[in-house]
Amino acid sequence: MKTLEILAAELSTGATSSRQLVEDCLERIADHRGEGARTFQKVHAEAARAAADYHDQLRRIGAAASAWAGIPVSIKDLFDISGDVTTAGSKVLREAAPARRDAPVVARLRSAGFVPIGRTTMTEFAFSGLGLNPHYGTPRNPFDRARGRIPGGSSSGAAVSVTDQMAYGAIGTDTGGSCRIPAAFCGIVGFKPTAARVPLAGTFPLSTTLDSVGPLAASVACCATLDAILAAEADTAQDGMPVRGLRLAVPACYVMDDLDPHVARSFQRTMTRLAQAGADIREIPLAELEELPHINRKGGFAAAEAYAVHRARLARSLSDYDPRVSARILRGREQDAADYLELQDARRNLKERVDRLLADFDVVAMPTTPIIAPTFDDVAADADYGRLNLLALRNPTVTNILDRCAISLPCHEAGSAPVGLMLMGHRYQDRRLLRIAATVEALVAPRGGEGRSGRIP
Repeated sequence: MKTLEILAAELSTGATSSRQLVEDCLERIADHRGEGARTFQKVHAEAARAAADYHDQLRRIGAAASAWAGIPVSIKDLFDISGDVTTAGSKVLREAAPARRDAPVVARLRSAGFVPIGRTTMTEFAFSGLGLNPHYGTPRNPFDRARGRIPGGSSSGAAVSVTDQMAYGAIGTDTGGSCRIPAAFCGIVGFKPTAARVPLAGTFPLSTTLDSVGPLAASVACCATLDAILAAEADTAQDGMPVRGLRLAVPACYVMDDLDPHVARSFQRTMTRLAQAGADIREIPLAELEELPHINRKGGFAAAEAYAVHRARLARSLSDYDPRVSARILRGREQDAADYLELQDARRNLKERVDRLLADFDVVAMPTTPIIAPTFDDVAADADYGRLNLLALRNPTVTNILDRCAISLPCHEAGSAPVGLMLMGHRYQDRRLLRIAATVEALVAPRGGEGRSGRIP
């Protein structure tokens, strides 16, 4: 996969043009295997071509909006795009009024010159870590496509669009892992920022407490570039953090339970490489994480806040919902006002205690998910779907509950099933985490780090 850095260099030298990049992406979307139709809810072909021609003309006269101007990206079907209906992966919203303006994150991408090529499919209302959508179809994971594996979710189309180079970056949301899970399952990089850094306006909500907006892309540097734009922060190159002396905490329980053998081997091999490079890796109990199932026993913030959003629609149109999604939303009825206030207190208390325990570490390392991407057959039965969905969400959700930033990067051996390494940083230390991740990526990337400079914006 080509990184944004490589594409920017090719655009600057005339080795390619924005129009050529857009046409290449459109050709892949139209591939006869049908993945494009399952990956995109809507393709903005003519608008993308017009934008590409505009950016090519600006570049010819030396007036490009940025080095990235003219590069196609995909937008999750959760964000408002002016003139489009934001369906959020659901039949329920198909008759909603078109958006009157772009969501701020979409507007920021356009201002930097990126070209939105289309809206990507997703789990209905973003409420699942597996990525299935019975209404519009589910793209198959690019790994082991003949057998048929799920892409992960809820930003399913976002991950597949990048992995199949239908776009060169993607914007998703992450409430309990929805950027990081599909990135891990598909073998790319997914970043969840500290939630408050990126505006949520113009984004259909799942959980106003836990929702965050982040990028999926080919490399850490690509995610860092996109994150800087989404957060409206300075785009200044910095060297990666040295590995020697880096302090990594590895929890001894909860996130390390029930690991698939391939995930366990990949994670252990990664920790060995980092230790050999001089990282100070310490296993810590962090038994506080064992409290999470109890804290979320009534569905947590996502169920309560989603039910508040959907209560009236469910009363009118329950049969139009994916039953697996509506069942999770309806759990919000189990919480009353006192339950919700207790949930807020429990989260605040847990954050304070864990912050103290992790104060002396640079990052926390764990497998992004304890499993590899299941097959579609694995999740056909409701009981198996529920069990595997909880497993996929278990580790990434830790970051959202703790209100921290985290990144998933590939750490499997080339040619084997994708496995994600999750690095969790401190709240509002997102750019530092990205510097650390860029250095780690150079050591553990399964493709030898092609296109990765070890520098990030």
